[in-house]
Amino acid sequence: MPVPIRRLFVALTLCCALVAGATACGGATRNGARQDTVTSAAATEAAVAAAATPSPSTSVEKQKFAKTRFVANAGLAAGATYEWIVKPWKAGKFKKGAHGRKFALVKAALAGAFAYNRLKAATKNAKADPTLSKALAPLTAGINSLKSLPSKLRKGDSTDKTAGSFDDVINKVKEAGKSAGAEVKNKVPSAGQLSGG
Repeated sequence: MPVPIRRLFVALTLCCALVAGATACGGATRNGARQDTVTSAAATEAAVAAAATPSPSTSVEKQKFAKTRFVANAGLAAGATYEWIVKPWKAGKFKKGAHGRKFALVKAALAGAFAYNRLKAATKNAKADPTLSKALAPLTAGINSLKSLPSKLRKGDSTDKTAGSFDDVINKVKEAGKSAGAEVKNKVPSAGQLSGG
């Protein structure tokens, strides 16, 4: 099927116009020197990226962000502890011979590791706020003591004492947060968050 010459002429004219337009926009002159569009495009991208990244400029903003992050991390730790350690413990699911004990212990061990990880992050967040840092300082040893407890939960060793330790530390962190103006509420993490740490 032959293509009419008029269509070829129109297509060729459009292609030339696009190429000429792109070439004309390729660089601008400033004080007699040609400015490279790649450089200006990179500079524009960098400026947009810098503007899109929030960064607190004052110490008040930094403290506010620290409290917000603390509340989020401590809330996830509290939610995981309550949902998968304290509730099953109080329901007797960790007792020998209980139906679904192994599964409950595995979930509790995952929740314990997750809670420890989030409490460490919350402690780090609290350091940016003097009041919160001071309130949380006495709890550092208690938080560090939780590190070895998830393996005890997984094995089923002294589950009452282990679950009680998690519950005690979480309640103290909540009290410390409340006294510093950062009230922590339980936020149950998703299964993806729990397994991801």
